Amino acid sequence: MSWSNAYPRPQMRRDSFLPLADHWTLNGKPIQVPWPPESHLSGWTDPVPKRLRYETSFTLPEGFLPAGYRLLLHCGAVDQVADVYCNGVSVCHHEGGYLPFSGDLTDQLRPGENQLTIVARDTLSRKYPYGKQSKRPHGMWYTPVSGIWQPVWLEAVPAEGAIRGIRITPDLHGITVEADTDAEAFTLEVPGEGLQVRCQGKTHLALTRPHLWTPEDPYLYRCVLSTGTDRVESYFALRTVSLGKINGQMWILLNGEPVFLHGVLDQGYFEDGLFLPADPAEYDRDILRMKELGYNTLRKHIKVEPDLFYYAADRLGMLVLQDMVNSGGYSWLWDTVVPTFVSKKRWDRWPGSPRRRRIFEDHVRDTQRHLYSHPCIVGYTIFNEGWGQYDSDRISADAKAEDPTRFVIAASGWFAQKGGDAQSEHVYFKTRVLEHRRPGKFLFLSECGGFTRKIQGHVQQGKKDYGYGDADTEEALVSRLQELYHTMVIPSIAGGLCGCIYTQLSDVEGEINGLYTWDRQVRKVPLAPMRKLQEEIAAALERACAKQDK
Repeated sequence: MSWSNAYPRPQMRRDSFLPLADHWTLNGKPIQVPWPPESHLSGWTDPVPKRLRYETSFTLPEGFLPAGYRLLLHCGAVDQVADVYCNGVSVCHHEGGYLPFSGDLTDQLRPGENQLTIVARDTLSRKYPYGKQSKRPHGMWYTPVSGIWQPVWLEAVPAEGAIRGIRITPDLHGITVEADTDAEAFTLEVPGEGLQVRCQGKTHLALTRPHLWTPEDPYLYRCVLSTGTDRVESYFALRTVSLGKINGQMWILLNGEPVFLHGVLDQGYFEDGLFLPADPAEYDRDILRMKELGYNTLRKHIKVEPDLFYYAADRLGMLVLQDMVNSGGYSWLWDTVVPTFVSKKRWDRWPGSPRRRRIFEDHVRDTQRHLYSHPCIVGYTIFNEGWGQYDSDRISADAKAEDPTRFVIAASGWFAQKGGDAQSEHVYFKTRVLEHRRPGKFLFLSECGGFTRKIQGHVQQGKKDYGYGDADTEEALVSRLQELYHTMVIPSIAGGLCGCIYTQLSDVEGEINGLYTWDRQVRKVPLAPMRKLQEEIAAALERACAKQDK
């Protein structure tokens, strides 16, 4: 599987699909799309300009666009601002570098060859979500990406009766399906169950023998939605995420049963492609690497991935805690040093301009809507460590209202106000049994560890080493991990700790605290002790949630 032939939107699959992966130029010179020009895989060697003019041409295959159909261009993500032109005519404008958008090319088409132009502007403006990108990459700030960094493709859809979107809400017995369409009704079919119903707008479908989705058994149902003119294949899973009290403590419940989110921080950076791996199968490999080590959760850290990442998590059974991508200001002193070593109490302090706030809040809402139907998503983080934080209570309440089927962490690490579902802690440089101080919220250790082990020959040259405590050998790293889990994580479960996120899945540039190296070639820890820690976590959770005799 490669980016040039992998269908990019598995939850809305049509037979119509024409990838635009070859023969692109950037400001007149060849570039390999969809990788950003800062990456090795793009083949780009010149300095990256602030204004990026991408050009290619396409000729539609015979019969690709039947009479009465429209031709849509889909862009997975273009950073930061994009304008699309077909044969010199403006088609659409999009702002924000992490979410997909589309434009209708039909009225600009010519017989034969057509010219497509995408003009991107990227100044790394903090008015837009930017995540970990920095003009001066160092430490926990990484090489920026610009322009196109996800697939670009064409699709033919009927002019009338097209299905524009699907929203699937599962429960333990069936699903509620909403279809965005101008058709009077649509048909919902679950072929494996022999079910077919005619629906108008929204419907609930009960299954006679429900097969629940869990990380251990990630069962997916295939379904088909159709109107008189359109047909879309999709999938769903039966699972619920909720909060509930057991023995006086608040717990995260998956399908009504307590679950410990044993996870790692996943930054989504790759040595050769930066924001995008060499091929989509690398998402499968990363997930299976972590499952092999005993983990069941990835905290997708301030980055929104292509749909194929979430599809891999759906298929393979990996829970995902999705961060929103930060915009606004950051202060090393006030956002990192003071809360780490002095005090974690502070009022929200980075409101920024009205335009910045509008863009951020739109991005939060659009991210939730974009990911809503993925069973792997269990919760959202709105702000990380005060980065661009403002109006935490209001925005987390809005996010909860938008999607009440997941939990919401208003502020990860520190600067919590009153909102959100969690008491979220970041603990580096020390270990301690965590105290549950916020009644009505679940206790979550959303970052910890970050121990560095440098593997010569598998690090990025010219970068200063960065991390949160040295471990020069495999034995030393295992020892530090065992100490972390045995003195802080596992003892805290008795007091209601619902999850722990270790920093991190892999090294990223100069940050060498991954469980794997930057190139994913070396696993830094053996399997046996990591699996043993998972067994101990499971046993501690079982003890904490065991029913007490009355």
